[in-house]
Amino acid sequence: QPNAMGGREVGGLANMLAAHMDLENPEHISAVETYWNAPVMPKGQGLKAVDLFNAIESGKVKFVWTMGTNPVVSMPNRGQVERALSKCDMVVVSDIVESNDTLSYAHIALPASGWSEKDGTVTNSERRISRQRGILPPPGSAKHDWQILCEVAGKMGFGEAFNFTHPSQIFCEYAGLTGYQNNGKRQLDLSPLQALSEAQYNGLSPLQWPF
Repeated sequence: QPNAMGGREVGGLANMLAAHMDLENPEHISAVETYWNAPVMPKGQGLKAVDLFNAIESGKVKFVWTMGTNPVVSMPNRGQVERALSKCDMVVVSDIVESNDTLSYAHIALPASGWSEKDGTVTNSERRISRQRGILPPPGSAKHDWQILCEVAGKMGFGEAFNFTHPSQIFCEYAGLTGYQNNGKRQLDLSPLQALSEAQYNGLSPLQWPF
């Protein structure tokens, strides 16, 4: 399963914006819209996992991309999840194995990097950010999740905003967002780290927020 605490920090859940900002707060929505020059912002919360598969089964959601999880195994009501995926117009799955329960429903399978190959940061349950350094190169044609997302974004016409070449660039841009229009109102403020060089990022020691 994905790194839940880190996922919350970067807006990886359907009911929140990045940097622990609130989808129901107009000030937060405006801050993210301005910082990232993103004029098309969500009007409310998205679909959580169970609701998402209900929407897929009913035909309201026609495209789903699964990363870092195997929902046919991990979700409740396996039969319903299988029915949903079998009806979905397009199922994309990023994974580190050749076959599993969810991959059998994939129209497109993307080879991703595994734990021992990943290069970035994770945050544990006490808000401690740790630098994760890969000990092996990704095998074959496998790529890191961020590389896959950047390539797809480029194909969608957003290449200029996703022209990252190293995870340090993504981290620094995100750290800047956590401090943008914050003024001490949100505990998650990593802005002192937004100017890290690549070498400083590579040598980052574990640290706990708030600083």
